[in-house]
Amino acid sequence: MINEDNLKEMDIKALCKLARSNEDNSATPIMVVTSNNSIEHEKELLKLGIEYFIRQPMDADILFYIIKNIVNLLAVNRGISPLTKLPGNIPIQAELKKRLLKKQEFAVLYFDLDNFKAYNDTYGFLGGDEVIKQTAKIIIQNINSNENIHNFLGHIGGDDFVALVPNTDYEEICQKIILEFDKKILDFFSDEDIEKGYLEVPNRKGVIEEFPLISISVGIVEVSKGRFHNILEIGEVGAQVKHLAKTTPGSAYAINRRTPS
Repeated sequence: MINEDNLKEMDIKALCKLARSNEDNSATPIMVVTSNNSIEHEKELLKLGIEYFIRQPMDADILFYIIKNIVNLLAVNRGISPLTKLPGNIPIQAELKKRLLKKQEFAVLYFDLDNFKAYNDTYGFLGGDEVIKQTAKIIIQNINSNENIHNFLGHIGGDDFVALVPNTDYEEICQKIILEFDKKILDFFSDEDIEKGYLEVPNRKGVIEEFPLISISVGIVEVSKGRFHNILEIGEVGAQVKHLAKTTPGSAYAINRRTPS
């Protein structure tokens, strides 16, 4: 927080520019408290990336709640993937725990890209980031296609995603995602690689290995009342069923429908 009225030597705009020029402050909200009530002055500061412009005289309670809300927002943002802007591990775990406590019935969809490392080795990490963003977009569109407000999508990290959906229409969702993914992923490969149908990547010993083009695998776990006691159990079954899906060549999904014994 910067109090402009207390600054004697440095111009407030120069100070704000200096603060924003430091990469360590790129995600730090800046508040300016001032008795300068000029609209033009406020516009100039907001253009510099200042988040909050507070005019004097200042109400202490209002300042308290502004700071409190900023802190809460920063905490939420720490749980968001910077690449896809989707909830990360902490919000994913919180959502799973909430549904278990409420004894809801739902399906957990674990998404993973096959041969993604080979793609990164060939096209670079920037190309890989674009593939991840496109994957997120495809999943989001299909998860939200039925307008169910209870659907949830999170980005675990890398090329792994997880979705929580009703345990009634998850197969249709997966089929649509796979169909769209297999079509749009070709936009990220050269014509030569598409024609070959595989990537040639040297291993650590310099030997050329062939890897199929990227596909998507989905492991599905049905969560019914009383089946799981905690989210670790769900994750263990999810890893097993996702591995099963990955054993099928190309894009595929596998379902775990086991009921409590």
